[in-house]
Amino acid sequence: MSEILDITIITGMSGAGRSSAADVLEDLGYFVIDNLPPSLITKVADLARGAEDTTRFVVGVDVRLGAFIPELTAALTELQARGAATRVIFFDAADDVLVRRYEATRRKHPVSGDERVSESIATERELLGELKGRADVVIDTSELNVHELRTRLLDLFGGGERTTSTLHTSVVSFGYKHGLPIDVDMVFDCRFLPNPHWVDELRPLAGTDEPVRDYVLGQPAAQEFLAELERLLSLLLPAYVREGKSYLSIGIGCTGGRHRSVVMAAEIADLLARLGFETRVHHRDVERD
Repeated sequence: MSEILDITIITGMSGAGRSSAADVLEDLGYFVIDNLPPSLITKVADLARGAEDTTRFVVGVDVRLGAFIPELTAALTELQARGAATRVIFFDAADDVLVRRYEATRRKHPVSGDERVSESIATERELLGELKGRADVVIDTSELNVHELRTRLLDLFGGGERTTSTLHTSVVSFGYKHGLPIDVDMVFDCRFLPNPHWVDELRPLAGTDEPVRDYVLGQPAAQEFLAELERLLSLLLPAYVREGKSYLSIGIGCTGGRHRSVVMAAEIADLLARLGFETRVHHRDVERD
């Protein structure tokens, strides 16, 4: 095949949006195969050999397939040995969000017996804990509607053909009072910086506004933090590339997610660009009170 074989495994918590994601990826030109036993995933490579145009596949795997993690690991290892680009995307959401979604649809949870939905979710989360830890990307859909999920997937998948050596990075700003994001690899706290919220003329503004940016970056501690962070990331990112990591998400938080973290997220993105990594930035809480 002239093009690299691209196989994406999508999995995660039931009700977290895997089916919606599959529809989006199908629209992007991926050939989607749902609920395929992991032992058959390597057959996808055989299928691709006989296809003229199809080299990008999405395979849906969920908890209904049982204890599949060792089989999935073995299948991905074999595909990588054949030169395929692989990734595992894990969809997650907060437990209370999953409960509300099941209550709204009145569907039976796939691991439920006589348990309540909340208990079934807890059981599933335990079963999938190891797989989540091995995932290349975790997508938290707790606060995403269908359109926002599509945008998130376009950010990840809309760039065309992949190579196996590219590390895709993203930075998300957030407010601790709204909860930690569950889909980041590393988190930094910038609440050590003076808070623009307590400056009357800055309070109604956001970190995307120049006066707030000047105030935050004018703090000596901000420059010291960024310098230390650049040294740290210049060590870590090449090491991640050598280990074959494809995606890295960095969270930067302040109290409300409107001022300090927004400024610092933009600066971290610029820092990553200087290190040679294209980065996407998302300000999760900038519009919240």
